Amino acid sequence: MTERLYLYKGVGFDPHYNLAVEQQLLETVQPGECILYLWQNQNTVVIGRNQNAWKECRVSCLESEGGTLARRLSGGGAVFHDLGNLNFTFLLPTADYDLRKQTAVILTACRSLGVPAVLSGRNDLTAEGKKFSGSAFYHNRGRSYHHGTLLVQVDREKMGRYLNPSPAKLAAKGVDSVRARVVNLRDLQPDITVPALKEALALAFGRVYGLPVTPVPPERLDEAAIQGFFQRNQSWGWCFGPRLPFDFSCQGRWPWG
Repeated sequence: MTERLYLYKGVGFDPHYNLAVEQQLLETVQPGECILYLWQNQNTVVIGRNQNAWKECRVSCLESEGGTLARRLSGGGAVFHDLGNLNFTFLLPTADYDLRKQTAVILTACRSLGVPAVLSGRNDLTAEGKKFSGSAFYHNRGRSYHHGTLLVQVDREKMGRYLNPSPAKLAAKGVDSVRARVVNLRDLQPDITVPALKEALALAFGRVYGLPVTPVPPERLDEAAIQGFFQRNQSWGWCFGPRLPFDFSCQGRWPWG
């Protein structure tokens, strides 16, 4: 049962370092704890654990414009991050993992800022029929995290330029339709800012769980351990993987995804 809530706000915008902090928090979360980590990346495409970087991202375009490719531990699809996006991560023992409650924190925060947010499908958050947040999940050795994006004022032109939707998605939705399905929170409530959303999330975290929220103990952020994850995260082998030859690939769309 969750008995203690901790909050940590990232201090930089390097995706490889921020993902290293996320892994360190995961590996040190204790029984009875839930940590909410809020962080931002600058001009970044983050791909899922098992994705092919070249299929999901227009890598040369991203890199020529000073962007960064990163790979996360969780599955799911490729996403674009800039400073108009706020990332959240809930980290806790798997025994206490409660997706409905974690999602309720996000919904409560957005609604407190005047956004009519709802859960749509498996893990998308929408308002007025358009998506502003998606989530991914990771479970390992009795610890879990649930993380996702919150589009506050993301550059959607860059998002469309860097991400490479699958042919199946394009056939089903069309490029214009895919872009039209995404909305920034500031399109719905012009007064929303990233700092205001951070504050709303911190308040909603305590309200939903009914517990006080305190900062993460500094000793959890072991810099030597973080540097180890950081070095792996920024390595070519981790981000891109081996260039495996293949002659055939297949994919499809079903009613469930």
